[in-house]
Amino acid sequence: MAAAPLTATERASRVKLMIFDVDGVLTDGGLMFTAEGDTMKAFNSMDGHGAKLLRQAGIDTAIITGRKSGIVAVRAKELKITHLYQGIENKPEAFAELLKATGLSAEECGYMGDDWVDLAVMLKVGFAAAPANSHPEVIARAHWVSEARGGHGAVREVCDTLLRAQHKYDALLAAACGGGDQQGLVG
Repeated sequence: MAAAPLTATERASRVKLMIFDVDGVLTDGGLMFTAEGDTMKAFNSMDGHGAKLLRQAGIDTAIITGRKSGIVAVRAKELKITHLYQGIENKPEAFAELLKATGLSAEECGYMGDDWVDLAVMLKVGFAAAPANSHPEVIARAHWVSEARGGHGAVREVCDTLLRAQHKYDALLAAACGGGDQQGLVG
């Protein structure tokens, strides 16, 4: 008899590295250009805080994105996102490099993407997540879908989901309220 498929919560409980796409995930997918041709992007501060909370809880973070942008490099540095892959045409290849660099298995990774270019990696990881406004083919293949849209809290939702699944959310919240420390978060 085959084992029952893992639930999204069981999958989230195993994540040691959460990987994010940028356009449509960390941003709303809109691209603004200056007259000089520079790209501008808007990021959600709550999404950024979620990524910081993952780091505090011992969950590593990464970005794999098809576009290359100085803005993304600045945001990744600000959030202390450990692994940044930009200008990537072959996301599965970058994912393989990331696995080699971290020594993790695909099952220990999560990935949040919103469009077809993300599917090949989403189908390899242990926990595949998508913002609510993702392409229907992505939503159909995700283990978990946020209620929020990309760039509007979807990343924070998935971060909170990981923290809850790993029983680290309450300790972080207590510390934020000034009523506790962060013992037991990493591990």
